[in-house]
Amino acid sequence: MLEQNEGRARLSTRRRSGSNALNLGGLLAVLSLGTSCVAGKDYQRPKVTVVQSFRGNPGPSTATSIAEQSWADVFTDRALRGLIQTALHDNFDVRIAASRVLQAEAQYGITKSYGMPTVDANASAGAARARLGGRGEPNTGGLFQLGATVSWEIDFWGRYKRASEAARAQILASQWGQRAVVTSLVSRIAVQYFQLRAYDHELEIAENSLVSRKESLRLTQVRDTGGAGTLVDVKQAEQLVLGANASIIDLKRLIEQQENALSVLTGGAPGPIGRGQELTQQQHVTDVPTGLPSALLERRPDIQAAEQRLVAANAQVGVAKAQYFPNIHLTASGGVASASLSTLFSAPALVWSAAAGATQPIFEAGRLDAQLKLTEEQRAEAVLIYRQTIVQAFREVSDALVGYQRDREYRTVQEDLVQAASEARRLADLRYQGGASSYLEVLDSETRLFTAELALVQAELNELGQFVEIYRALGGGWHG
Repeated sequence: MLEQNEGRARLSTRRRSGSNALNLGGLLAVLSLGTSCVAGKDYQRPKVTVVQSFRGNPGPSTATSIAEQSWADVFTDRALRGLIQTALHDNFDVRIAASRVLQAEAQYGITKSYGMPTVDANASAGAARARLGGRGEPNTGGLFQLGATVSWEIDFWGRYKRASEAARAQILASQWGQRAVVTSLVSRIAVQYFQLRAYDHELEIAENSLVSRKESLRLTQVRDTGGAGTLVDVKQAEQLVLGANASIIDLKRLIEQQENALSVLTGGAPGPIGRGQELTQQQHVTDVPTGLPSALLERRPDIQAAEQRLVAANAQVGVAKAQYFPNIHLTASGGVASASLSTLFSAPALVWSAAAGATQPIFEAGRLDAQLKLTEEQRAEAVLIYRQTIVQAFREVSDALVGYQRDREYRTVQEDLVQAASEARRLADLRYQGGASSYLEVLDSETRLFTAELALVQAELNELGQFVEIYRALGGGWHG
């Protein structure tokens, strides 16, 4: 087909008999064939294995997914929603991703312009003095020219079309990449905000424990003064007070550093962060709707971005193949030229020319073969990355579902543990007050209760974190 079109292109540029004008009908025939042959194969999505259901999903897959909900509906805490809204506007990663989209659009404009005609205007004026044959008086003459040149490289083999196709795919890839950044940002802010509220809860536990331990210290001092206790009991009670104080100091450090991290994520300078609901008040559904696994390919931004990069890589193979064929050029120029300005715009001063030509690569020292090999391997790599991204996405969803289920079970057990530790602490205190045990038993039970309460806060945080991870892994968060 390519050889036939090349021959037809040559026939279409024959000159009219007895005329220097370019055959207009032949030119139109060439233009009509300009997009008749496109090197390379059109993109087809590669075959991928899609799981029938997500591992760890407690129920059957349904058509609806929590990822289809806006982040403003998923997260009900007003303070958290305000942080997300600010971050989507001011976060540096989001702004960088937006800039990359604009860069891709500009690159598409550059690439698309290569297949269009170019028009150049030119003007010149000059004079010369010469003695012809070395005899007689020298002659002085001038030349004034004003004209324009039109040139066009016909995209006969689809090289520019494939290049434009690759550039369009890069735009889409950058747009999906921006959405992937947004999805990641929404989940990071939610997780870090929940971590901040967890530190707040731990600080509250430590402060309450400090009050209780100070009271216990006072009682041991009274017992020691009255002769019912010992100095060892007093020192052990002091250890509990000092330990609570140390925990409070460390938690205040963690809270301020967490506030700084959230401030930077929202695009601002390090500073305090407003609070909303308590950690235990954060709403999240028990059974998270996951949707159909096949829908994940269309919803996850990173999968869509990987596919568009594959589309671009496939188009670049066509660009490389088109390099093997001749480049067909059309040029035309017209204007006026005269030795005198007074006659520059007269009819005899009109000049024009038109030409067509082709350039065929013959010896390139293997450059074209190497370029084609490079693009083919880049396409093969893009296919592997696309498939890898899909498999990784299924794993992230399954891990999050399993983690969410197990963390809920762990949190329930931890709640029972706190209740048991609290009762043990009460009984140990009664035994000590009654003289049935030493203060060491109170010290041990107090330490166990404090540890269990902090572990419960971490369990609640982990459960919330897995909920956020399910939302992100399913592709939620990029639409507000």
